[in-house]
Amino acid sequence: MNAAPREEGFFSRYMAWFTTPGIILIFILIWEFYVKASGISKFVLPSPSDIGKAIVFLLQQDYFIANFWITVTSILTGFAIAIVFGTVVGVALGKSRLAERLANPFVIGSQVTPKVALMPLFLLWLGFGVESKIAIVALLSFFPVLKNTILGVRSIEKGHKDLFVVIRAGPWKRVWSLEVPAVMPYVLTGIETASVLAVTGAIVGEYLGGSKGMGAMIVASLNSLQTDQMFATIIVLTVFGFAFYSAISVIRRFAVPWHGSANLSDV
Repeated sequence: MNAAPREEGFFSRYMAWFTTPGIILIFILIWEFYVKASGISKFVLPSPSDIGKAIVFLLQQDYFIANFWITVTSILTGFAIAIVFGTVVGVALGKSRLAERLANPFVIGSQVTPKVALMPLFLLWLGFGVESKIAIVALLSFFPVLKNTILGVRSIEKGHKDLFVVIRAGPWKRVWSLEVPAVMPYVLTGIETASVLAVTGAIVGEYLGGSKGMGAMIVASLNSLQTDQMFATIIVLTVFGFAFYSAISVIRRFAVPWHGSANLSDV
């Protein structure tokens, strides 16, 4: 009697592991067939087989690996800064509605301002090095962490707070036994969302102002009409972005297994 629900649960949980590779393979085959049949120029749309050769070639080049690590350094550094400041400021604003009202216009203003428009200022102030890229990564990643942290602080139920008052729990007891478990799922969800924006921020920064990094390599490939290498670079970035997001998602699931959000990725 219980076998059917278990089978249905297993299929729904791991269905993407079987369907996604199949869909990607079909897409690649259609793409390859279209390029060969239409005779479209490889400078406009290279075939998947040409892109695959370009990926193998680039992964063997020292300059590609060096640029890749420059981009990864920008992402991880800016992402870490956003986590620290987003969490600290989020807790402060979440505990004080007056502080949130005062800071909210500035926080929203920093987010609705197009980041592409701010990049020239970062280049002017911080130069064309990795510092300006870190700045835009931190700015893009900051808002999701901040808003989710505020939401987490506000989500603590009053009844739970009153219970800790009744049992005369000390400040540190309230922090570690009540506030941290309540806020952590929201913070990690914000971090998970920010991980996607962090990759985008680094590439945009390198694309607009830089001679190093994967974004700069995309521009260089476009200027030299090496379209296959441009696609290859984008694919490598996509794989890294997916792996980065998946790692954050796994950490979230293991860090807060008691929370309902830990099972969202199973749907």
